[in-house]
Amino acid sequence: MMGWLAIVRHGEARPGTPDFERRLTQLGEQEAKSAGHWLASRPEFDGARVWTSPYHRARQTAQAVNGAMRCKLETVDGITPDDDVDFLIEKLTTLDMSQPLIIVSHMPLVGLLTGRLVEGAASGGLAFPTAGVALLDAEVWAAGCATLKTFVSPPHR
Repeated sequence: MMGWLAIVRHGEARPGTPDFERRLTQLGEQEAKSAGHWLASRPEFDGARVWTSPYHRARQTAQAVNGAMRCKLETVDGITPDDDVDFLIEKLTTLDMSQPLIIVSHMPLVGLLTGRLVEGAASGGLAFPTAGVALLDAEVWAAGCATLKTFVSPPHR
């Protein structure tokens, strides 16, 4: 069975500290809504779950995605900027592949995760713009087993 995964970087965020509390700019809010509407137009993501980092800017982005899609939204530990990509991939291997998943997180994690799932190597991964979206499919979420189907950035078309 083929599964679908969307990896989304949060929208543009204001500078500041603590990093956990940084919020989206007005542009970032628009980017997040654009990503949500684009994902909602993708039939392969009907019934998707959304995992979001607990960081405020990621939660704002995930809420915008959820607003367009009306899916199950969960705040998940282990997907913040410096978390271990291999641990996340291990977590992904236990998922039901029949339900699509959207992960809203941060650089460098989103780039590393995409690179590891597609290329298999521990490289630098993809450079994601704010609100960039990578769509992957695979039969199993393991290193080197996914195919990058498309990569879009704002304005999502």
